[in-house]
Amino acid sequence: MTDHINSKRLFEIFHELNQIPRPSHHEERIADYLCQFAERLHLEYERDKENCVVIRKPATPGHEAAEPIALLNHMDMVCVGMRDPLNDPIEAYEEDGWMKARGTSLGADNGIGLSMALAVLEDDSIVHPALEVITTTNEEDGMSGASQLGKDFLKGRKVINLDSEDYDTITTGAAGACLQFHRIPMKRVPASDGSWYRIRIAGGLGGHSGVDINKGRCSAVLPTRAILQNICLEHDVDVASILIGEANASIASKGELVICLLSDEYADSLKKQLDIINQGLQEKFGSSDPQIACSIEQCEKQDMVIPKESLKALCNCLIQVPQGVVKMSVAMPGTVETSNNIGRIVTEEDHIFVSTHTRSFIDSDMEALSKEIANTFAAAGATSETIMSAPAWQEDQHSSFLQMVSDTFQDVLGWRPRMVAMHFVLEAGFFVQHYPGIQIASIGPRIVEPHSTSERVELKTIDDIWQVVIELLKRLA
Repeated sequence: MTDHINSKRLFEIFHELNQIPRPSHHEERIADYLCQFAERLHLEYERDKENCVVIRKPATPGHEAAEPIALLNHMDMVCVGMRDPLNDPIEAYEEDGWMKARGTSLGADNGIGLSMALAVLEDDSIVHPALEVITTTNEEDGMSGASQLGKDFLKGRKVINLDSEDYDTITTGAAGACLQFHRIPMKRVPASDGSWYRIRIAGGLGGHSGVDINKGRCSAVLPTRAILQNICLEHDVDVASILIGEANASIASKGELVICLLSDEYADSLKKQLDIINQGLQEKFGSSDPQIACSIEQCEKQDMVIPKESLKALCNCLIQVPQGVVKMSVAMPGTVETSNNIGRIVTEEDHIFVSTHTRSFIDSDMEALSKEIANTFAAAGATSETIMSAPAWQEDQHSSFLQMVSDTFQDVLGWRPRMVAMHFVLEAGFFVQHYPGIQIASIGPRIVEPHSTSERVELKTIDDIWQVVIELLKRLA
C-alpha cells in the first residue's frame, strides 16, 4: 500500500479557496484561480462558456497504459450568513476535531473535495493514471454547468466524485431534482396610515434541502404561511415586504415580513396571535428545531404595500404546495423517495418570487409533482420557469470499479463502507447522459449541516478520505 502522504497541502489550498468568493452564478474568480493553478504546474486545461474547468495531468511514468481517471467536484458553494457573498472571505477555524466557519457556511461542500483534487495535481509523488480534474459551476443552484458540458470535455469513463458528505459510504445513486422559479404578478399600491412592525422569524437550524429534509426541521416558510393566513388576511393588516430564506437549495432558517396595522386596536391581538404561532412551533418542532420563533418590533413606515389579492394568491400556493417529505421509499427503507422544499420567498417590485426544489428517485414522480406545483401557481395567476431538471442516477453496486473502491476503504481504513443512494442531487445523472459507459463512485469526508451557518467537517475524516483517494489512484494505475 501507499505510504501515508501528508494532507497539509490540501488544507492550505482550502484556505486559498475560501479567500475567493464563489456563490453560484458567480464563479469567474474561482475559475480564474483554477486556470492559473494549471498554468503554474504547466498542465493542459480547458475552460468552457459556463466556466467549467478541466485540468489534465499525464499518467505517472510507467503507467501510461492505464485507463484515465477523472476527479469530479463543483466550484460553487451555498453562501449562508454572509453580509456580502460576492466579496466576503470565509473565516474557518478548528474546534474539538472539526473545522467550522465564523457566522457563515464553511464551503466544505465541495471545497474540501476540490482541494484534494488540486493537491493530487500538485504532488508528483502520488502514483496515478492519466488524470482529469473536472470542476463544474452552478451545481448548487441549477447544475447548468454539468448540463451543458461538451461531449469531448471529459475523456475518461471512470469518475471519483469527491462531493459526498457521508464519510462511511460510497454514494452509488442520487435523487433527481427539479428547481422551479415561480412569479406571482402584483401591482403595489400606496400604503395607508397605521403602525408599522417587522415580524422576524429566526433561530431555525435550516440545512440541506435534500439530506436534512427528513430531520424534522422547521422551514421558515411554515410560520410565514401561518402569519399570512391568520394575521395578514384575517385582519386590517397590510404587508409591505416578505423575505424568507437565503438559498434555493436550503431549508429556510429565517425571514421577515414588514407589516402595517391599520387599526391600533389590533396591536394586542397581533402579539397574542404570534404567541399562538410560537406555541404551535414549539409543540411540533420543539425537539427537532427548538429555537425557531417569531418576534415583533416597530419599524419605519413604507410607501407601498402588496395588494390583498396577491397575498391571497401566495397564501393559497403555500397551503397547497408540500413542504418536506412527500413519500418514503419502499425499496430503500429509511430513505426519502420524494420531497419538495420551498427555498425562498421574496417580494420584488412587480411580483412575488417563490422557488421550489422537488427531488425524487423516481423521475416520473418528480416530473408529476413538479407539474402539479406549477399548476398550483398557474391557478394563482403565476408563471413558472424550470431552472434545472436533473435525472436520478443509480450505479451498478456490483461493478468491479465500485468493488475496488470498497476494497480500498477496507485495506486503508480497516472497514468496508456502505453503498447507498442518497436523497441529494449529484451531477452524475448529467454525466451519465453526456458520456455513455461512464462509471461513478462518490466519496467524501463527514460534513454536517451543509448549506447552513452550522456547517462543519470532521478533520480526521478528511485525512482518511485523502489516504483512500491516494491508494485508489495507485491501484487504478
